[in-house]
Amino acid sequence: MLGLTPRPPALKGRMPRTSLISYDRVRKTFPGPVVAVDDVSLAIAEGEFLAIVGGSGSGKTTLLRLTNRLIALDGGTIRIGGEDIAGLEPVALRRRIGTVFQNGALFPHMTVAANIGITPRLLGTPANEIAVRVDELLDLVQLDRKAYRDRLPDALSGGQRQRVGVARALAARPRIVLMDEPFGALDPLTRDALGRDYRALHDTLALTTLMITHDITEALLLADRIAVMRGGRLIAIGTPAELAASREPYVAELMTTPRRQAARLAALLPESGAA
Repeated sequence: MLGLTPRPPALKGRMPRTSLISYDRVRKTFPGPVVAVDDVSLAIAEGEFLAIVGGSGSGKTTLLRLTNRLIALDGGTIRIGGEDIAGLEPVALRRRIGTVFQNGALFPHMTVAANIGITPRLLGTPANEIAVRVDELLDLVQLDRKAYRDRLPDALSGGQRQRVGVARALAARPRIVLMDEPFGALDPLTRDALGRDYRALHDTLALTTLMITHDITEALLLADRIAVMRGGRLIAIGTPAELAASREPYVAELMTTPRRQAARLAALLPESGAA
């Protein structure tokens, strides 16, 4: 654990009123034609942790890639801090936003310190300031400075690579972090620990996080609100409690998964609650 105290569960779902990211009738089509994102409108509040869930081909990852202009939208508008991103230079936009990928996506020929410091270096931050920032971030993600700063990525475990990936995403002090299946390739214990640790970081640093996941249980445990996509469309959005009460058939079916798992665990481990 990071030694940080997550906010109490009773506070989950209470959002700041200011919208930081907004999607207005966003559309994206690929050759085929395949409508990957179909008329999606959505607002993400400043300080919010929003998870987007859905099956393969639902459009969730495409929506994330549209957010930092890794791909171009075909219709509609995306605004960040009130600015239409269509008018922003793509590389400059991406350097303002932290991104964490599923496999860490670290540069294999660069040390941990160089990977973490790459965005500040590209932004022209002095080397001595980058070194200080790298050490701060290694502490923040619980990796020992001396043991890890000079290692190459292939000398790290999967969980350690993801911690470095989170540190790199935070290096330029972004307000927004995009996460694309960030914990999906990890073993269950590491996945649970990293999820809890990142949620604590989100709260402590007052980040705005957009996380893509196919795991509804992970979304329920980490996010303030959850958006459900299917066939390129946004079919539901709400807090965990609101989705649990949804009468939309696909959402209701989606929500049965954690309930079934909880019931099966209760049957298999009848004394676990008394420990």
